[in-house]
Amino acid sequence: MAIKVGIPRALLYYRLYPFWKTFFNSLGIEVVVSDKTTKKLLKEGLKYVPDEACLSIKVAFGHVKDLIGKVDYLFLPRLVSLERGTYICPKFIGFPDMIRSAFDNLPPVIDTSFNLRRRPSNLFLPMCRIGRIFKKSFLSIHQAYKKALEEESKYLSSLRKGNLLPEALSSWEENPPPLLNTHLKSKSGGELRIALVGHPYNLYDFFVNLNIIKKLENLGARVITPEMVSPLAIKKETDKIPQEVYWSLGREIVGASFYLIESGSIDGLVHLGSFGCGPDSFLRELIVDKIRKYPEIAYLSLILDEHSGEAGLVTRLEAFIDLIERRKAKVRS
Repeated sequence: MAIKVGIPRALLYYRLYPFWKTFFNSLGIEVVVSDKTTKKLLKEGLKYVPDEACLSIKVAFGHVKDLIGKVDYLFLPRLVSLERGTYICPKFIGFPDMIRSAFDNLPPVIDTSFNLRRRPSNLFLPMCRIGRIFKKSFLSIHQAYKKALEEESKYLSSLRKGNLLPEALSSWEENPPPLLNTHLKSKSGGELRIALVGHPYNLYDFFVNLNIIKKLENLGARVITPEMVSPLAIKKETDKIPQEVYWSLGREIVGASFYLIESGSIDGLVHLGSFGCGPDSFLRELIVDKIRKYPEIAYLSLILDEHSGEAGLVTRLEAFIDLIERRKAKVRS
C-alpha cells in the first residue's frame, strides 16, 4: 500500500502543486490534496488559528485540518526564499510551527526548508532530503526531481500562453473546476481587458474570492493575471522601483501590474488583497501611485476576509465595469 502524503490546497499549492505531485508520484508516493475550500472547512480552521492571522493563513489551517486522519505525512515545507534576493512572507516561514502548536493529532510533518536566496541552483538539496525521508535512492530522487522540473516547465509554459491558472493546473488535479470562459465579449461589442492582480491563493480560491474571475467574465471582461506576464518583463519593471520589494510574490504582483499599466493593454486593474496581510498594504500603495499617472485606466481595490459578501462584490464589480464602458463610449464619441 502506497504511502500517502497530504498537501493542503492553500498558499503556494496554486504555484507548486505540479512540481510536488510529480516528484512524489515518481517516487511511488500517493499525493492526497485537501478538499476545495468551503464554509465548513474555513470554519473548522478558525477554531485553531491565531486571531491576528491573515485570511490566507486561516484558510490554510482549515485545509490542514481536512487532511488529518487521511494521510501518513503532512507536507508543509518551510518556504523561506524561492529565488535569489527575495523572501516569502514570514507567515509562510513559520507556518509549520503554527500548525504544530495548534493541533495535537498530527501525522509526521515534512517541513524541509527551502532557502534559495543566495544560491537558487540549490533546489535539489532540499528535494534530496525529502526523498531520503522515504529511504529512496539518490538515483531515484534525482530522476523524480528531473521529471518534476519538466512538468513544472509545462505548467509555466501553459500560463505564459495566456491560460488562466485553474485551466493550466487542471492537467494535474484529480477534480479540476469547470473551465472558465476567458474570451467573452463585453456588452458594448468591444473586449474589455481587466488585470486581476494579487497573491495566487487569493486569485484562484473561488470560495474565498466569491468566484471573482467568473463574475468579471460574465460582465464581459477578459481577465489577465500576473502569471501571463513573462518573468523578464516583470524583472525589468521591478528593477525601476526605488523601494526594494523583498517578497517573491510581491515583486511579481507589482512588476506585472506596472507592465500591464504601461503597455496600455488593459482597461482596468483590480487588486485583490486579504485582510490582515502586511505585504498587500505595501503593494497596494505602489500600484496606486503608479496608476495615478494613467487616468484612462480604472482601478479597484478589494479586500477579502471571512465575512465578505457576494452582493457587495457584485455591486462593486458592476459599477467598475460600467465606469470603464462609459469612458470607452465617451472616447468613441
